[in-house]
Amino acid sequence: MIKKYLVFICMIISVILIVISALAYPGGSLLDKNSVGFGWSKNFISNLFEAKAINGSENLGRIWAIIGMAFHSVGYGVFFINMSKKISLRVWVNVLKYIGFANFLFIFLIATPYHDLGTISIVLTLFGLFIITFLILKSKLHLLKFCCIICLLTYYCFFFLYGFSYLELAFIMQKVYSISSILLVLGLEYFTKHEDFVHIKTRE
Repeated sequence: MIKKYLVFICMIISVILIVISALAYPGGSLLDKNSVGFGWSKNFISNLFEAKAINGSENLGRIWAIIGMAFHSVGYGVFFINMSKKISLRVWVNVLKYIGFANFLFIFLIATPYHDLGTISIVLTLFGLFIITFLILKSKLHLLKFCCIICLLTYYCFFFLYGFSYLELAFIMQKVYSISSILLVLGLEYFTKHEDFVHIKTRE
């Protein structure tokens, strides 16, 4: 039972722990070092992983954020490995499997002093979702086609906003792409569990 719902369990626990961490965050943001608490529209999630909050206070919520990211990495890793078992195109099976194993490590690194190295997980996740989107677009899973495209667009919007230093919007878009990605992962896990979708069928 746990194995069957492992991705769902990991994602839910991860979100709960991140929220707990945010509630315990002392304060400070890139725009206002004296702000109180964690602002979902004013802070990046990575602020939760620092020993010291931006306002200089000890970050009491850090431990919850780190544990939450550990569950997050397991959830995404298992997801990509599971998806690799549901497609019939051998060329992509190993790619998704390797992305899954790599994400066990790289996603968790985001919560450590090796944060910059951990951001590789974003590239890997985006590439994995791109492959899955390509396969879904060739299937008859019409709702998932729409969800996949929307999810990818939220990633690209974040990169654009962050790259051009629109920080106020980038703060918000980070949460949007994170939520959309989690919902897509859970949706793919659910809809591809049915017997008819044991292998993602593509048009000839």
